[in-house]
Amino acid sequence: MNWYLQNGKDSDVVISSRVRLSRNIEGIPYVQKCKEEELKAIYNKIKEIVPSIGYGLKFISMKDLDDLNKESLVEKHLISPEFAKSKNPYCALVINDEENICIAINEEDHIKLQVFSSGLELENLMNLAIEIDQKLEELVPYSFSKKYGYLTACPTNVGTGLKISVLAHLPALSITGNIRKVLNAVNNFGMSIRGLYGEGSNIEGDFYQISNNQTIGITEKEITKNLKVISQKIIEQERMARKYLAKKGIELEDKLYRDFGILSNARKISEEETRELISNVKLGTDLGIIKELDDTKVSKLILETKPACLQLKVGKKLSIYEQDVERANIIKQILLN
Repeated sequence: MNWYLQNGKDSDVVISSRVRLSRNIEGIPYVQKCKEEELKAIYNKIKEIVPSIGYGLKFISMKDLDDLNKESLVEKHLISPEFAKSKNPYCALVINDEENICIAINEEDHIKLQVFSSGLELENLMNLAIEIDQKLEELVPYSFSKKYGYLTACPTNVGTGLKISVLAHLPALSITGNIRKVLNAVNNFGMSIRGLYGEGSNIEGDFYQISNNQTIGITEKEITKNLKVISQKIIEQERMARKYLAKKGIELEDKLYRDFGILSNARKISEEETRELISNVKLGTDLGIIKELDDTKVSKLILETKPACLQLKVGKKLSIYEQDVERANIIKQILLN
């Protein structure tokens, strides 16, 4: 089972964790300044060394993927929306079958190494990322400064080149009106709060992406520790808010079961409405109120109702109206199975 369909540590609040390392090859300009032959050289070099890295990794050229498959990778949070839309013919992915390791080639930087896990799993992810990074560095020389650390296209990534993020589901803090206090506290600790798909995306369905800002003048270990401390505080605050909501008893149960009723009985349903309903239904499942669902079904609902994943599951392109009808059918299939 792929990582995004699994149940991880503290996954009632933290949906997933990601560790990302940005790297560039010594002696070659950044992607935006590269000539075509230089982009091609990076592409061919990575393609050549993939078998030596291990982990069951495969090299996939982005130009060989259609738009739906690219968009499904965005929906799974494996690549950025910008990378999916890139016209660069020498963009590629190095990815394994479980999709918990995904390396973007010629995105913003030459190499963007990412590892993923369900739930809160920062130390193990960091260890895996460093292990793969060291193997890569033995095969390709990195751009590195003794003064500044790893050199990256974006100045905010210079130093460790490390971005760690957790995707958190915080419905109770939103319902109780405490979400702004928590988000302000996170900002004060030098962390960023973004929507589902990172920078520039909107907050949707009470899902928040929290990541580190500082990458220079701080070690990888310190970044990992700081984000873990912040994440644990957020988990604690969200669980306290859920306990408070649970005291409402029948009123809360009625609200959550009404949402479950709409979700399970609709004949057609939009992506936006589905996202809002799933957020509440997940809360009901995590509180033990909605017993008809489990974590795996909720994960499938989150993923398989998204436009590209939905169309790939059906096996054809659909209009928005057809997606709304098919989405209702897929929801029923997940609930019945």
